[in-house]
Amino acid sequence: MTAEINSSEQPRAMNRLINKLTKEMLWIYLLRLLQERPHYGYELKRLVTERFGFSPATVSGYAIIYRLMKDGLIDEQTSSDSPRKYYGITEKGREAMKGAKTFLTETVDLVFDLTE
Repeated sequence: MTAEINSSEQPRAMNRLINKLTKEMLWIYLLRLLQERPHYGYELKRLVTERFGFSPATVSGYAIIYRLMKDGLIDEQTSSDSPRKYYGITEKGREAMKGAKTFLTETVDLVFDLTE
């Protein structure tokens, strides 16, 4: 990400926007990573930090994982090679990502149509 989260040099409104579109929308980032391959919980947290430039709280990550499972967007995948719980995206999760992309793209186009 190009904008530094909670930078004191930015207006507070910008900091709120960054927080809303990162930590509060963590599910999108988790599903994005799971589009590539199954991951375990702590690995997802680490990858979010590495790939997207913000560090969600560990508890938040697991809370989102459980909600995504409850909603049928991801499922638990077992492996005989590892005692870890791996999570994978479901078809419903893939459809949710398509819907999120459409919504965000349309929103950006509407809101920023006069912004260069």
